Amino acid sequence: MPHRDPAGWLWLKERLIPLRQARRPEAVPAVRTAIVTDSAAALPADWVRAFSADGRLTVVPMPVMVGAEIYGEGEDDIADTIAVALASGTPVKTSRPSPGQFEQAYLAAQRRGFEAVVSVHISGELSGTADSARLAAARVGIPVEVLDSRTVGMAQGMGVQSAVVAAADGRTAAEVSESTEEQLARTKVYFYVPSLEQLRRGGRIGAAASVWGTMFSIKPILAVEDGRVVPLEKVRSAAKAIARLKEIAVADAASRPAGQARLAVHHFGNPAEAEQLAAELTESVPGSPPVQISALPAVLAAHAGLGVLAVIVGESGAPAAPKAPSSS
Repeated sequence: MPHRDPAGWLWLKERLIPLRQARRPEAVPAVRTAIVTDSAAALPADWVRAFSADGRLTVVPMPVMVGAEIYGEGEDDIADTIAVALASGTPVKTSRPSPGQFEQAYLAAQRRGFEAVVSVHISGELSGTADSARLAAARVGIPVEVLDSRTVGMAQGMGVQSAVVAAADGRTAAEVSESTEEQLARTKVYFYVPSLEQLRRGGRIGAAASVWGTMFSIKPILAVEDGRVVPLEKVRSAAKAIARLKEIAVADAASRPAGQARLAVHHFGNPAEAEQLAAELTESVPGSPPVQISALPAVLAAHAGLGVLAVIVGESGAPAAPKAPSSS
């Protein structure tokens, strides 16, 4: 069966086993590094609960504006509110968190005894969130490394998870950043949307592409490349588009090292389709971990619209072992 919310502590334990087998040199002291991200990372709720308890992980919510009302990620009715708004034509917009929200997160980490922060955020091509984080980083005394993930959703989330694993292993902030960027570079996002209109309204694609798709009833398959949403293929029907989305994801997974492919499926308003797609991916990519299914976070659902299906393909390999200190 597809897996919705993996147990956070079990995931960390499994990832740390190979790390502990390549122990750090005794001369290198453990470093306490906190991880901060934003809600576009689409991390499973139980994962966030598990690793935020001691301040190791903080997720800063991204605001969503529905009409004149402002909502934050995690509010009970936000998904239904967005769905109704999109169906009725009510304007739905998103914004970046304020620098003050990040400043509070960084200072909280410092108060808990962390020595550094690695802050991983949604692509700068899609949001100014990383800019807010950089402004906040300049205001605090604790060292903060801000990373533009150049991606979104669980592709960003897999980078965050890699950061948490590296931080839990006592890596330096520089090592945490390096392993996170390596993970992000190995992760791809492919998605299908029934309509390009909501992406056009949010400025994520050009107006011409939206009109072309609407006129010819095209069902587009899109990808995130170098931080931007780009067209991948144009298909004539929803069924063919979903089938082709699966083919693309399976081909990508097959190109990964044996047993290392890791997949996730996002949806908004169509959980049954997501369940079916995840089941087919699990069958088509033997040896990979169970496919994780999750609804898109509000900040992404607001742009993708109802009926979106996204597949994230990454790798489950642990970060490379840290380098021994120089003898010079």
